[in-house]
Amino acid sequence: MSPSFFEIVQLSDGDYALRRVDDDAAPLVRISFSSEARDMMEDRDMAVAKAMIAAGIEAVGNVAHDIDWEEDELETQDVQPSYTLH
Repeated sequence: MSPSFFEIVQLSDGDYALRRVDDDAAPLVRISFSSEARDMMEDRDMAVAKAMIAAGIEAVGNVAHDIDWEEDELETQDVQPSYTLH
């Protein structure tokens, strides 16, 4: 399997996205800021989006390291309520 390369792009609607360089499919991650958030960031929204994506990738790496994938595949999927994390 060949390695995948990713890029962070700004979409036509102003959102930021992480996608594979060689794939036109839907982005893997999409970040959307409100007008108020963009005003507070004072044109640093791209830097914030990059930091958010980097933090997400790091978190996935940490979670993936701690998961016993074989055991999880055997468990049934339970519907979990969603929570707001701060």
